[in-house]
Amino acid sequence: MIVDMPDTSTGAVNKKLDSLRTEGGAITMARVLTLVIAPDTSAMLEDSIEAANSASHEHPCRVIVVVPGDPDAAEPKLDGQIRVGHDAGSGEVVVLTLSGPLANQASSVVMPFLLPDTPVVAWWPAVAPAIPAEDPLGQLAIRRITDATNGVDPLDSIKGRLEGYTAGDTDLAWSRITYWRALLTSTLDQAPFEPITSALVSGLKTEPSLDVLAGWLATRIDGPVQRAYGDLKVELVRPTETITLSRPQTGVTATLTRTARPDAKVPLARRETGECLAEDLRRLDADDIYLSALQGIDKVHYI
Repeated sequence: MIVDMPDTSTGAVNKKLDSLRTEGGAITMARVLTLVIAPDTSAMLEDSIEAANSASHEHPCRVIVVVPGDPDAAEPKLDGQIRVGHDAGSGEVVVLTLSGPLANQASSVVMPFLLPDTPVVAWWPAVAPAIPAEDPLGQLAIRRITDATNGVDPLDSIKGRLEGYTAGDTDLAWSRITYWRALLTSTLDQAPFEPITSALVSGLKTEPSLDVLAGWLATRIDGPVQRAYGDLKVELVRPTETITLSRPQTGVTATLTRTARPDAKVPLARRETGECLAEDLRRLDADDIYLSALQGIDKVHYI
C-alpha cells in the first residue's frame, strides 16, 4: 500500500503512519533499526527503496528516504509518502520530499520519525558528503554507508573516503568484494604455503571495488600490487605458482587457475545492492579492515 500526502507536516505523516501500522498489526518493537536514505536525486529513489526493502527481510527496519525537492521554492513544503505491506519489504517506508527553505533541514524533519531506543544507520546511495560523520544526517547515525560506485568519479570517491573517515563508516564497494576476498584467502590455506611476492588486480576503471580490493592486498603482502584496466581478474604470484581468479565482466561463474593444477569453476556473480546493504547492516561497529584497505590504496601502482 502506498499513501501519498502532498503538502503535509511531520505530525500528520506520523499520525497516519501510526494508524497504518496499527491496522496492519505491526509493532514498533519489531523494528531493529532506522535506516535513513539520502539519494541526491529523485532518479535514485526507487532503486534505493528496492535495495532497502530487500535488506529489510534480514533487518526489519523503518526506512526514511529524504528526497530533494525544489530548493528555490519561496515557501517551505513537505510532501510525504508512506509505503507499507508489499511495497515496504519487512518494514515501513516513509518518503519525505523537502522543498524551499526546508530542503536544508533534512535532519530536523527526520527526527520525529526515528524509532526510540533503536540504532540509526544513514546511507547515501550516490553522491555522499566528504565527511559523512559531520553531515547533519550522519550525526544522527552510528553507522554511515556510502557507495563510491555511483559517485561522479568512482576512483576519486573511494580514495576520498579515507580523508573523511570516521569509525562507523563503510562503503558498498567494500562489501561487493566480500566473496572475492574469501575465495582468495581460501586458496592460501593450501600448499605450497609460500608468501605472495606480487599481485595484480584488473577490471573496469569505473569499479572502485577493485581499487579497495587492491588496497586490501597492498596491506597484506610484502610486494608490489598493481591495478590495471582490462579483463576482470586477480593474480597472486608466489615463488613456485601463480593463482588467478577471473570472471567475465557480466558473468556469474569465475575460474580459479593455479600453476600445475586443473582449473576450478566457482560461483561468483556480482552482488546486488540489497545484498551488500544487508551485510553492512549486520555490524554497527567500526570496520578496521575496511579502514586499512582504504589506507592501502596509496600503495597501489596504477598501470
